[in-house]
Amino acid sequence: MSIIEQTNRAVVTALIEDSVNRKALENTDQWITAQLLEAISDRQYAVQDVLAQEEKVIARISVTGTHSGMFAGHAATGRSVTITQFREFHVVDGEIRAHRGWFDTSALLPQLQPQS
Repeated sequence: MSIIEQTNRAVVTALIEDSVNRKALENTDQWITAQLLEAISDRQYAVQDVLAQEEKVIARISVTGTHSGMFAGHAATGRSVTITQFREFHVVDGEIRAHRGWFDTSALLPQLQPQS
């Protein structure tokens, strides 16, 4: 891994791990994001994997929280849930210039099913 890739990886990891900056991770290109954020409270973010190539950095992030509101027709369960988020960052000279993200809601929906 080049010095630039190591630096870019560190910049992205620092953003994800800094609780003040986590609000930036809640902005995605998905229309469902606002509903998801309202339904999952006390969110915590953890870096699972980071890949860097030149100015592009991809991060896989686990988001855990409590299902405390309506989501996709599922009433609050009060249970802890885990969502995987993928983020793509464009980092230039140690500064994040752009980023976008996606939540894996297909893995979330089974967690919201009523328990029998």
